[in-house]
Amino acid sequence: MILNNKLLLNSILAFSILSLSIAYFIQYVLGHKPCNLCIIERIPYIAAIILISLIFILNRYQKIISSLILIFFIFGAVVSFYHFGIEQGFFSESLVCDLGNSRPLNKEDLLNQLKKTEIVSCKDVTFRFFRAFTCYNKYSYLINT
Repeated sequence: MILNNKLLLNSILAFSILSLSIAYFIQYVLGHKPCNLCIIERIPYIAAIILISLIFILNRYQKIISSLILIFFIFGAVVSFYHFGIEQGFFSESLVCDLGNSRPLNKEDLLNQLKKTEIVSCKDVTFRFFRAFTCYNKYSYLINT
């Protein structure tokens, strides 16, 4: 049973590292700017890497930390389904898709910000590999949970 758990944790760890590597490659090497939901969808992978590493370092609290990983992946699945729904037109974009875009008070600041800010909508898919990556995310979260 312990060998099975270790294999599962190593698989999730490798998959998380691979998923983040692909996401950062697409963002920084290929130059596709992610929307806010794309960035939020990375949180469970980052958490899994940190928490699984913690399990291997501490060699205890495996059930508690595994439960935390499960919660993160459930969160990721919900966000991924929501993001997929926005891309497919099932849901309208929310304020989450506009996070980080501060609202200047005067019109000169607003014009300057509009000139220099590239806003990426959550419903616009900037990169596809056969399908949008939210499709792959929702399935990977479900498999990992």
